[in-house]
Amino acid sequence: MIAIPSRHRSLTLLAGVVAAQVLLLAIQIKSASQVRMIRVWTVELLSPIQRASAWTIDGLKSGWNGYINLHHAKKENLELHAELDKLKLRNADLESRAAEADRLAALLNFREVHSQTPMLPARVIGASPDASSRMLNINRGSRDGVRRDMGVITPDGVVGKILAVYPDTSQVLLLSDKESGVGAILATTRTQGPVKGLGDPMLEMDYISNDEKVSPGDRVLTSGLDHIFPKDLPVGTVAEAAPDRKSPFMRILVRPAANLDRLEEVLVLLSRQEFTISDQAAPAAAGKAAGKQP
Repeated sequence: MIAIPSRHRSLTLLAGVVAAQVLLLAIQIKSASQVRMIRVWTVELLSPIQRASAWTIDGLKSGWNGYINLHHAKKENLELHAELDKLKLRNADLESRAAEADRLAALLNFREVHSQTPMLPARVIGASPDASSRMLNINRGSRDGVRRDMGVITPDGVVGKILAVYPDTSQVLLLSDKESGVGAILATTRTQGPVKGLGDPMLEMDYISNDEKVSPGDRVLTSGLDHIFPKDLPVGTVAEAAPDRKSPFMRILVRPAANLDRLEEVLVLLSRQEFTISDQAAPAAAGKAAGKQP
């Protein structure tokens, strides 16, 4: 208990009596609204505390609700991202199926146009693990009538030849392989010269004299002299042609007609029977099929 000096006791007692009197008056006296003053004072005294408490509670509620909403928004965002990923995969699958349907339609149309030439459709099931060789595997073998050195094509043009045959699969040596080649002619001048692979996307046409007129864009067709492919199948188009000062023959680079890096379905020529359409129709059909490829 706080000790009060004797000289202040009278003042303290007086202050207490006055306070008591005021308190009694506040209990007895009413305001103009018939509310006792003690209640008015109490309300006025507690109102700031109540307002502060209400503001604090509202702030806490708002913060908590914001946290809950943020948590829900984050969860919804993750769900939306997952759904978007699923839709992307679905879209990619549909595009792949549409592209496959276009390729198969082009293959079927090509077979119907050349119905007199025996051909066997095959699906590419693998490629050589050796980066230095350009080979692939197909799902047709000796049980399907496939034999070594049969030609392999697409509606776009020459792909390569059968290198090895097994009961249910075969190995195809692509035209772009360094060990591969095909007898060819220039469509405009009918000048003959073999086309060989370089181990990269481009091919090379040999033994064309420097005196020949060869221009980029000229078509290169099979000559039929290699006893693998019938004549006049598309091999490619001239990409570069220039005289070689060190040789009597031109340096001619050929861009393959078939997309050798994106093969999925091919046709195996079961015989060397000539195609039964005109020279002009063959490139047109191949060009139409090529335009469908992505």
